[in-house]
Amino acid sequence: MNRTERIPAWLRRTGIEVAGWSLVVLGVAALVLPGPGLLMVVAGLAVLSLRYAWAHRWLHPVKARAFRAAALGVQTTPRIVGSVVGGLAVIAAGVLWGLWRRVPHWWPLQDSWWLPGGWITGTTLIASGCIGLALIAYSYVRFRHSSRR
Repeated sequence: MNRTERIPAWLRRTGIEVAGWSLVVLGVAALVLPGPGLLMVVAGLAVLSLRYAWAHRWLHPVKARAFRAAALGVQTTPRIVGSVVGGLAVIAAGVLWGLWRRVPHWWPLQDSWWLPGGWITGTTLIASGCIGLALIAYSYVRFRHSSRR
């Protein structure tokens, strides 16, 4: 008996649905928030393609677009520097967020409307920045050097 036969079919289907849609939703959110948005969308579509033909059809164009964006991001030195500075800024924001627990004096609304601070939020920002820097390094090695050959 192989491993997939030991997992009940309903549990496998539910796991694919939850994991796939979670990655897609988080990826779409990360397109505008700090984080690797297209990468998470591609991962979510890859998981959903285990069950759905439409996800399999969408996977390859989205993956090609993500790789094209990664290649363009490391095409010139100013883009690389800007991306690295952005990643470091997100990490710095995470450290500041973790350390700064008070509502700033410039906040115009009630104190209760201030976003939650602390190390939980700070750690997610730091992780996003680190993932972003790792993806920049990957893109540099994969696309910058291969385009010079």
